[in-house]
Amino acid sequence: MKKYLVRSIGENKGKPRIFLDSLLLSVAGFLPGKTYNRTVSQEGQRITLTVCPNGTHVVCRKEKAGTEIPVIDINSAKALAPFEGMQAVRVVVMDNQILILALASEVNRKERLQRLQKNLDAGTVTTAGISFGGGVLDHAAHAGLHDAGIHANLAFANEIDADLLEHASTHNDIWRKDTIGLAAPMQELVQDAAAMQRLPQVDVLCAGIPCSGASRAGKAKRGLDMMEAHPQVGHLVASALMVINRIQPAVVVIENVELYSDSASAHILRNHLRDSGYVVRETVLDASEFGSLEARVRWFMVAASAGIDIDLQDLAPKLKPVRTMAEILDPIGPDAHDWRTFDYLKAKEVRDAAKGNVFAMQTVSQDSTSCGTLRKGYAKGGSTDPLLKHPTDPDLLRQFTVAEHARIKDVPEQLVADLSKVDGHALLGQGVAYKPVRALFRRIGEGITNWHRQLAAQTSTQRTLGYDLQLATG
Repeated sequence: MKKYLVRSIGENKGKPRIFLDSLLLSVAGFLPGKTYNRTVSQEGQRITLTVCPNGTHVVCRKEKAGTEIPVIDINSAKALAPFEGMQAVRVVVMDNQILILALASEVNRKERLQRLQKNLDAGTVTTAGISFGGGVLDHAAHAGLHDAGIHANLAFANEIDADLLEHASTHNDIWRKDTIGLAAPMQELVQDAAAMQRLPQVDVLCAGIPCSGASRAGKAKRGLDMMEAHPQVGHLVASALMVINRIQPAVVVIENVELYSDSASAHILRNHLRDSGYVVRETVLDASEFGSLEARVRWFMVAASAGIDIDLQDLAPKLKPVRTMAEILDPIGPDAHDWRTFDYLKAKEVRDAAKGNVFAMQTVSQDSTSCGTLRKGYAKGGSTDPLLKHPTDPDLLRQFTVAEHARIKDVPEQLVADLSKVDGHALLGQGVAYKPVRALFRRIGEGITNWHRQLAAQTSTQRTLGYDLQLATG
């Protein structure tokens, strides 16, 4: 290969046009006056130009600053039919041959959609999860797709915590015998060429990229000016994009705290995915609007391959279900040892108030219709973690059990069965509220199904590039 370039598809006399004028053509054998053959492959989306003594086309010439420059001018709707609806093409210049190809991003987009169509025709789509945790997000995703009439198989899951992945393999019913478990840091996985080559391409990717650096607490704890400065997780957007580029999912769903949406990582994601042939939409979902007791607010980015239309409006039910904490409580009597005074937290609250700090204890009763966020470290008993009031003694409080935590988030209890208090709360605290995710993926599934139904009547999709072709091509 002597040169690789991207050229815009222009227009001349009402017809599409590709105009090549470069001294490099001479180096490759396309000298002014030489003849060449032109082969057009509609199915392969390519035009092949080959130098030939008795070719059907002639290399033209123009003069610039006293130098003769070869010119190849393709100004034909029939010849450029393979690139209908496209703004630009790849040009690969070799010895005595030039290949004009669809952009790699466009080829990938079409291959993603073709694979999705084939899998839908066969009755099953494939999914994958990175930063999988215990698979709460992915379990809710499968449930939502099922609600839309789509059966899904989990192809692989990547999670840094081997114990969580092992637990998911036995307790998360979306895990199959052929699901690949990748218990490794994402940034290590993407540097393993052999492992990456073995990753299967999938239809839907779920990515709960770690948010320790994006949350207010995480930034305050480390004194970070920006999320990306977090030494352990701030850079994982790069690894996530490497995985996406390898497995080429038709739909990518990324979940994080709401503050993540304004981070540099989010801007990189939305712009890179756009340039990769995805239409990116975003929404913020409040679990309380779906009837969850925990008011967990999360940001979601949904990137669907151009051609699939996914509407994220009005996901929450119009009538908000109202529940009370009493509905999710375990049968723990008022005399059980779980009830404590938590004097150390009460004393800390007094000290914080004297300093002007706004951090205060959160207590809820059996009649409460909501509670604050139960975090990953809930088992440690932090000063702002929600606690349940004793039914009769105002001095006593208790933490929620792991099973109660699951019900507060509407997570199937099987996903935390047999876990310790610390591990169970950690799995749930770093996961998602179940109902909003299920509703989101039902809507995604409906968008995919509608696209599949309309394929027969669908014409070529016009895709607008996000970058400036004048800058890209000179």
